[in-house]
Amino acid sequence: MKVKFKKLHEDAISPKYAKEGDAGLDLHSIEEFTLKPNETRLTKTGLAIQLPRGYVSLIWPKSGLASKHSIHIMGGVIDADYRGEYGVIIKNLGHEDFQVTKGMRIAQLLIQQVIEAKLEEVNDLDETERGDGAFGHTGI
Repeated sequence: MKVKFKKLHEDAISPKYAKEGDAGLDLHSIEEFTLKPNETRLTKTGLAIQLPRGYVSLIWPKSGLASKHSIHIMGGVIDADYRGEYGVIIKNLGHEDFQVTKGMRIAQLLIQQVIEAKLEEVNDLDETERGDGAFGHTGI
């Protein structure tokens, strides 16, 4: 599948897979800033992407940033009809300042097909063995 993208800023870096077989394309920051502990900030990528109808962009954390620096990515669902600049909502869950530099790989972009559900309101749902057992219902 071909996906068109446009660089909106001269510092934008083309999204690409780090290695063959990767699920996510690397997204890079075009900004430089310090993210304080517990701070959340939207950072720009300088990119606009044109997805075909029936697909969605999902922005996910980089596992190395998460495990080594407690950096989390939030709010990462971008619909196919969006044509503006892709931003990454980055949150520092750690106890130390985190320095974001221009060109840093800050997130990964997964492009996935979407199934459009047709919802039907009913009075009863089918019974299952689990029923309404929620969080931790099977123990630790």
